[in-house]
Parts: sequence; C-alpha cells; structure tokens
Amino acid sequence: MTTTPNEPTTALPGRPPVVDLATWQAARDELLVREKAHTREGDALAAARRRLPMVELDGTVEVVGPDGPVPFLDLFQGRDELVVYKHMWYDGAPHQGQCEGCTTTAWHLKDAAYLNARGVSFAVLTTGRWDEVASYVAFMGYTQPWYSVRGVDVPVGGDMGYLTCFLREGDRVFLTYSTTGRGNERVNGSMGLLDMTPYGRGEAWEDNPQDWPQGGSPCWSWRSDAEGNATWGPTSRPVPQWTRPGATPVETLGRHSHHH
Repeated sequence: MTTTPNEPTTALPGRPPVVDLATWQAARDELLVREKAHTREGDALAAARRRLPMVELDGTVEVVGPDGPVPFLDLFQGRDELVVYKHMWYDGAPHQGQCEGCTTTAWHLKDAAYLNARGVSFAVLTTGRWDEVASYVAFMGYTQPWYSVRGVDVPVGGDMGYLTCFLREGDRVFLTYSTTGRGNERVNGSMGLLDMTPYGRGEAWEDNPQDWPQGGSPCWSWRSDAEGNATWGPTSRPVPQWTRPGATPVETLGRHSHHH
C-alpha cells in the first residue's frame, strides 16, 4: 500500500495542494488553534447572552393550536424555559409554496427530547391561519407543537423568522433572547457539517479557493424540483417536502391551499 503521491504532477487545477499526511496534519493543527479560539469566544458570547436583561410580558395572551386558543404560558408545558421558532407563512399558498429557509430550520427541530431533558420546551409559532397551518404540519409530518400567533403582538407574535427564548417564574413570563438571519443557523446541523466539507455550503458569498465550484444565493439548494435541481417555480418546493409519501407536483399543486 502506498501513500498519496505528492509530486507536483498530482496537483489538481483549482484545488488546494496535494501533500503527505504529516504535512496535512501540521496544517490541520495550525487551524485547530484558531478553531479553539473561536470556540472560547463562542462560550464567552453565550455567557454574555445569559446575562442580558429580561422583558416581562403577559403570559395569558392567547395563541391558537390544535385545541383552540390557549394561553402562551401553556407552551412551557410546566417547564421553566421555552424556545420558539417563528416560522414565516404565506397565506393561501400550497404546501410547496411555504418558505424554504423556515422549512429547513423547522426540519432540524423535529424532536426536542434533548431540550426537554434540560427543562426546556420547544414550539413553532407562525402567523398562518390555524386551518392552513394544521394541514401543513400534517403534510410535513412534524411532531413538535405548532401554534398560530396571527394578530398577536410582539414579543410572542410580530415578525417571523426568529429563534426566541423565554423564561417562566410561576405565572410570570419573560423574553430573554431573540435572533434571526444567520443566528438561526445554530439549530441547523446540516449547515455546520457543510462548513466542514471541501465545497462548503455552495453559496456565492463563501470565500473559496480559486476556480472552486461556484455557489448560488442562500437557500438556493434548499428548494428543488422533483429531479433535485435547485430552482424556484410552480413545480419546486422546499427539499424535505419531496420526502413526504406521494409528494408529486401533479398530486399536490394547489390541492391544500385555502382562501378566506
């Protein structure tokens, strides 16, 4: 068995240099120093996050779920902490027309068992009408609690696309933290793994080696047609929806849309 050749003739155009294992390990160890510094800074940011001031809110404000209107306090399920994801919603859209970015986030949060084990509950909130939301949740096979916050004021309602944390002290409820945009990536394990791969996420903003495969816009690869081609259009949908039983463009286009 031979080691990887490292003569210049084995170099790949537009790729990092090909080296022996020891040379690779030295470069890897050098990068590890920076990675450890990044981890420690993340720990320091988390510590500062835990020390943010809190905002008290009315825990009796009602949100709508499978059992009708319930007080926001119910979402804690008796626990002291609650994390919610605020899922964007397009009224009247068929299931495949919902937000590919929010679908990606929600798909990575299908099970909160490990959160629950630490005394944290989880729920998805959205501004959609409950009948539309319930149909979508069933189609996607989501098992997490979903609630409509249509017409509810911030911080329970308001703008969608956020991860938001709340603390309960008896019947008192407090907003402690909220983030959006790339802050939502924390729950998306696929993003973290893609960041470790040679080609990365395949997004245009990434700093890649010269002649590396060119990426597209964020979320481009999260929405595809039946053949898996990244695209937007009447037959495209957020990628996880293709994993649903019987999910074909002909069967589902417009079928589940509701107009009021």
